[in-house]
Amino acid sequence: QVQLVESGGGSVQAGGSLRLSCAASGLTASGFCVAWFRQPLGKGREGVARMYKTAVVGAYSDSVKGRFTISQDNAKKTVYLQMTSLKPDDSAIYYCAAKGGGCVGFNEAGYNYWGKGTQVTVSS
Repeated sequence: QVQLVESGGGSVQAGGSLRLSCAASGLTASGFCVAWFRQPLGKGREGVARMYKTAVVGAYSDSVKGRFTISQDNAKKTVYLQMTSLKPDDSAIYYCAAKGGGCVGFNEAGYNYWGKGTQVTVSS
């Protein structure tokens, strides 16, 4: 059974940084993709970063490119999202998601497994 557990959310002032963690268990496929999505209050969910299991670099949405970095520690089975230069618009619940196979696009319908999310609040 796949389980994803996010941590590291919190409140920070604009310009600050946070690092989110996603502890993954049960992902036994030879290849899989892990992504971070976010959902601001009252809005839809947006994919912000994704990374294939064996990749060393990730892919990003335009809204976070250059400010967020996704990385993974396969030994710890943990995926991270380092967020810098945070803006109030980055405030949202951040979700970790995973799916088997390739790692193209942010179509959330393709992601089979989801964590419960962690809140990030950025104040101006």
